[in-house]
Amino acid sequence: MSGPAADALTPNAMVILQDRPVVAFTKWLADGLRLCSETRRGLQIVTGPDSRITVPLRLVLTGPKTHWVVRADGGYYDGLSGVPLVWDGSAFVPDPRARTYAPAYTAPPSEPVGAQLTVTFRVRHTSDTAIGAAAEQVCAALTGEPPGGWGIAEPATDVWRREQLSELFWSRGAGATWLTIVGGGGRPAVGTLLVSKVGEAIEEAVTLVVGYADPREVPVATLSAQLGGIAAGRHLISLFAQLTNGRADLTTVPRWLGPPGPIGMAVGGAAPGPPGIPAQRIGDAQSPAVWYVLGDGRQQEGWQRYEQLTRHLQGGF
Repeated sequence: MSGPAADALTPNAMVILQDRPVVAFTKWLADGLRLCSETRRGLQIVTGPDSRITVPLRLVLTGPKTHWVVRADGGYYDGLSGVPLVWDGSAFVPDPRARTYAPAYTAPPSEPVGAQLTVTFRVRHTSDTAIGAAAEQVCAALTGEPPGGWGIAEPATDVWRREQLSELFWSRGAGATWLTIVGGGGRPAVGTLLVSKVGEAIEEAVTLVVGYADPREVPVATLSAQLGGIAAGRHLISLFAQLTNGRADLTTVPRWLGPPGPIGMAVGGAAPGPPGIPAQRIGDAQSPAVWYVLGDGRQQEGWQRYEQLTRHLQGGF
């Protein structure tokens, strides 16, 4: 069994110590995650309380038994959820005795907090030359520039050229291909792109996170207009936009900074929404879609509208 060197490798987990200010999803960690997936282990990254992690690493730390393990106050907790953790002999697991979040997780931040706009969407098309076009369009709409680089891990060292994304995808036999992307404009933007083949079509699942030092700069009111073009000329399956408190440089701290709030959701087609949820057409006649307004990213009532909308679209109204 080949893979990166781990600080502890058990039947349940690969444990890797990372004592550095910012931990990225490097090629080394990507190899570790692949091994964990193949052997049904959890990837567990152990850091100190002052470490931060990047967007791609945060997005992959979601599997079973997978944790960002933070050392603090003589114990451990999950840096993304605040749940206290203990070592059970083969992996870090939630502490069954805990009744509240770890104190270090709920401690107030010691520096100003900005905002992070997250846009997650899925599109489907039949042209291999279109791979990466939707991500390019959304990045340009939100930052003023297309992505500056891409890679199979971090750092994303390859200059953004969409034809290279297609070449990589087909060189792997059209197998699922996961990539990192970074913005090229003045505003920080980092994301991930998963390309896969579905029948005769190509599907792309994209998450792009954009950072704002001043939360008032987030274009909540004009977001539907900025993102509306993504539906034109391709099949938009779904899109969801939400706002979260966070550092403008897009790293994540192991602290509670407040809950995310929804802004809007778009789906392909022309399905009417339920009463009380504003909707507007986006896309074009050949590829229509609808944008539903859920909130301003700050009010938690937006989640109630989100649940109402999803029930309606699933036929449960």
